Amino acid sequence: MTNSQSNDLLSYMTLRYPIVLEQEEDGSWGAYCPDLLGCAGAGETVDEALAMLEDAKRGWFTSRLAHGHPIPEPHSVALV
Repeated sequence: MTNSQSNDLLSYMTLRYPIVLEQEEDGSWGAYCPDLLGCAGAGETVDEALAMLEDAKRGWFTSRLAHGHPIPEPHSVALV
């Protein structure tokens, strides 16, 4: 990763992307970012799922930057 890509990664990691949390039937949790297709995490607790999602976001952004793919801006989400 180049210095420019590293700076871009840090910049994207500070953006506030909407997150969806869902509890599974077994009590575990899933978390994903609707704006970042395929970026998800899961864990036994909400905190664990969110930590896994942060790790997934880092990998998602790193891959997109390395391959020159666009990264969407975060959208706001209306709570229903």
